[in-house]
Amino acid sequence: MTPSADAYALIKRHEGLRLHAYRDPVGIWTIGWGHTEGVTRGQTISLHQAEVLLAHDVGRAAQAVSRLVTVPLNQGMFDALTSFVFNLGEGRLADSTLLILLNGQDYAGAAREFGRWVKGTVDGRKVNLPGLVKRRAAERALFEREAQS
Repeated sequence: MTPSADAYALIKRHEGLRLHAYRDPVGIWTIGWGHTEGVTRGQTISLHQAEVLLAHDVGRAAQAVSRLVTVPLNQGMFDALTSFVFNLGEGRLADSTLLILLNGQDYAGAAREFGRWVKGTVDGRKVNLPGLVKRRAAERALFEREAQS
């Protein structure tokens, strides 16, 4: 399975595009649409470079979903999980109750888990980040979309 246009749209909408390096809400240097690997202060990229980085990062996230999930997924589920891994990393999904429930074929239980992943560490404290609240709601809606139709 490969990410659809919906996965890319969700990621782009919630990451936003910045061609100059910036620190995200938890202090990680970021550029393009949420790319973090090797980003340094003062770095700039072109729109084309941002697109290449996005495709690479989405591909890695999709591969992780394919490796970790052992049950059938519809496209919306796969896209939502790809966005989740893109944002949080493979390790977070690998160690999550979301994955345990999903691989146990508790799709509804797995969907409810998205809302638990809305905190970030800011100034040494775990706080709800409004952007993550919105993103997780959008991922859950995409995860559940085809199951309801």
